[in-house]
Amino acid sequence: MEATEKEKISVEDEAVDKTIFRDCSKIAFYRRQKQQLSKNPTYQALLDAVTTEPDRTSFQIVSEATKVPLRVEVYGIEKNIFRLKINEETPLKPRYEVPDVITSKLETVRLVSCSGDAGSLILTDGKGDLKCHISANPFKIDLVSEDETVLSINSLGQLYFEHLQNPHKQRATKGNQESVPADSSQENQEDLGLWEETFGKFVDVKANGPSSVGLDFSFHGFEHLYGIPQHAESHQLKNTGDGDAYRLYNLDVYGYQIHDKMGIYGSVPYLLAHKQGRTVAVFWLNASETLVEINMEPAVEYVLTQMGPAAAKQKVRCRTDVRWMSESGIIDVFLLTGPTPSDIFKQYSSLTGTQAMPPLFSLGYHQCRWNYEDEQDVKEVDAGFDEHDIPYDVMWLDIEHTEDKKYFTWDKKRFANPKRMQELLRSKRRKLVVISDPHIKVDPDYSVYAKAKEQGFFVKNPEGGDFEGICWPGLSSYLDFTNPKVREWYSSLFAFPVYQVGFYSFSASYPMFFTDLQQMATAEGLIQRSKGKERPFVLSRSFFAGSQKYGAVWTGDNTAEWNYLKISIPMLLTLSVSGISFCGADVGGFIGNPEAELLVRWYQAGAYQPFFRGHATMNTKRREPWLFGEEYTRLIREAIRERYTLLPYLYSLFYHVHMSSDPVMRPLWVEFPDDVETFGVDDEYMLGSALLVHPVTEPQTTMASVFLPGSNEVWYDSKTFAQWKGGCTVKIPVTLDTIPVFQRGGSVVPMKTSVGKSTGWMTDSPYGLRVALSTQDSAVGELYLDDGHSFQYLHQDQFSHRRFSFCSGVLTSRCADEKGRYPSKCIVEQILVLGLRKKPSSVTTHSSDGKVQPAAFTYYAKTSTLSLEKLSLSIADGWEVHIR
Repeated sequence: MEATEKEKISVEDEAVDKTIFRDCSKIAFYRRQKQQLSKNPTYQALLDAVTTEPDRTSFQIVSEATKVPLRVEVYGIEKNIFRLKINEETPLKPRYEVPDVITSKLETVRLVSCSGDAGSLILTDGKGDLKCHISANPFKIDLVSEDETVLSINSLGQLYFEHLQNPHKQRATKGNQESVPADSSQENQEDLGLWEETFGKFVDVKANGPSSVGLDFSFHGFEHLYGIPQHAESHQLKNTGDGDAYRLYNLDVYGYQIHDKMGIYGSVPYLLAHKQGRTVAVFWLNASETLVEINMEPAVEYVLTQMGPAAAKQKVRCRTDVRWMSESGIIDVFLLTGPTPSDIFKQYSSLTGTQAMPPLFSLGYHQCRWNYEDEQDVKEVDAGFDEHDIPYDVMWLDIEHTEDKKYFTWDKKRFANPKRMQELLRSKRRKLVVISDPHIKVDPDYSVYAKAKEQGFFVKNPEGGDFEGICWPGLSSYLDFTNPKVREWYSSLFAFPVYQVGFYSFSASYPMFFTDLQQMATAEGLIQRSKGKERPFVLSRSFFAGSQKYGAVWTGDNTAEWNYLKISIPMLLTLSVSGISFCGADVGGFIGNPEAELLVRWYQAGAYQPFFRGHATMNTKRREPWLFGEEYTRLIREAIRERYTLLPYLYSLFYHVHMSSDPVMRPLWVEFPDDVETFGVDDEYMLGSALLVHPVTEPQTTMASVFLPGSNEVWYDSKTFAQWKGGCTVKIPVTLDTIPVFQRGGSVVPMKTSVGKSTGWMTDSPYGLRVALSTQDSAVGELYLDDGHSFQYLHQDQFSHRRFSFCSGVLTSRCADEKGRYPSKCIVEQILVLGLRKKPSSVTTHSSDGKVQPAAFTYYAKTSTLSLEKLSLSIADGWEVHIR
């Protein structure tokens, strides 16, 4: 019901026109829920008729107002997860339940009924540490851990459920009033959008009347909440007021407004709450438009009694109340009980899947523009990177490469020989990515359109015909990706006989049409194209819970301004803790023309973020990295080369998130969950557990204030190797050629010692290890290796996983996973040990075959750094380095 990008692009000042989007006051189900709940309706649980099955416990609840029963089901799921489902007992027709998100059949745990009085039911998973207390009147659920209530459901009595009704014309004059407020005049019904809702020229007809649902959750002792992307807002969620709810609704917002709770390109209805000693999360599995209200009640002390010499006081814990409201569907919610952040990430990924393991090239630098004009333009830009000694991996083509915006075609004048163009890139070990959007041009002579129409694959309008809207090609229809047959057919379009060139894909993705499912179909199509051998790379701007299984996400049409660089950090952190680790923001800002200083700072930030791509819209000045003068070219080159140096560490982090779910880019609270000072920090972040990055996001900065967490930690400047004690904020002098990056004491970071034209040129280049010692003079780290592109790591154990540890003066390389058997010719040629307190008398290397050799070394007393050069230690074998 909101505007298309075609309409928005014409806005002269290239800023979002909020009048074309709905706010809460214009959303009918929000108004209905707010109005009805002001009357405090209550539900009662009928616990005298509980049904217990191996996989669930169920009972009815009834509203005092309607007397119409709802069915409640409670499930215990492996990994300390509870699931709560509330649905109509006998709906007129099946209500929508979200498919394709939950990864597989969930492993349920039988819930055991414990003792409880006549008005309550206590369920436990048998382990005893988690209990589900269900109260009958009024209906409420408390999640209790070790006799402490962690989370309450419906404690505020905000459960709301609108029952499906017969079509308006079939209803009796006074029948089926359960979903209609007491004042049911015609004027009031129209205002509340009961049967029909209008916004601008759009009319949304509700065939079975209103069907929204809502529920409240209270987090006891929690005042820090995160998640529910995507919003251009702070990482920590803020309190909301009336009309100020966080909106989850995929919209294409060109030049979105920052510090705003309106929904933009994607939605993940998943929220985390964190405090010292505990992290919990709520996953609200509902794909319809959703609003989330948040209210934090701070901790207070109050007087219990005035008796005695002094008033007795009791401290009341803080509490944060969260209210979810969705336009339709059922209530289907997963309660993730942690207790640690890492546990939460594993629990969520067990439901929605882990981040797809990306091909190595996709972690390099990507060059994009809407649009590179033609083959010659692509050739010249590619040559420019070589001429200026700047590595890159991927050239991108936007919608103008097609014939009249018809996807899976090529403009015959601009790109007369796309195969030749791709062969040029391939000869330099680089890749080509092209766009594929979900809208299909209405043109009977366009084979994709004709075949989709013939098979009935388009989204339908209320009259049953194909929905048609205006987008880039003009009049367009939209593929119904919720239909598995449509996804199967769409995947087949990527086959070589159909689409000869263009190995990888991205989707700008437009509102409302389940474009995360388009990402699924595209990824599957690329896998089929390679006969199951090659990992796909698919980037999507629209997403939902589980999109991480299929590829990467970016934050959409940002603007070339400093505040957009700044807000990109919390936006990416929120995506990361919500399961989507492979994420990034357009470097330089998509809209407008960045000044040279801003562009440099954005490249420096992007180099330390998961997805690294420069992108710009068509009416901006060209901004390839060498167009701002020699000095700025040098600075951008250094930032991009630093990215390539760190690829072994980044690739290892992606393997880690693929296997065990810990994000690549992490807010400080994830690594330091008991350090309250980290809970609100979102201008810096951890890259894995070893590197702290504080991007410079203000112009003309000469001094950066960097918070270094952990009072028992030691941190090392990644360039100067200067040491800093943790648990404090330090002032770091910066110039335009520096970005504050610190390595955590106790870590080992694997790196490449030389950089090639792309990742393809670096396969056999040597490694270096940067060992940063902790206060206990120890360190650990990992390196993951495979061929970088195939599924052989998964199907044939073609990988190598190494573990490095430093203890008592010995650095050891050992196998971290005995299943792996990937050979590598690479060697470790350099080792830096940071924080070594005194100069060693000798250094020797000990290979797996028992050979011992002395190693040349240099000790820098000023920085307490030991440098070992010209080593020849096999990266894939076991060895030791003894420092005495």
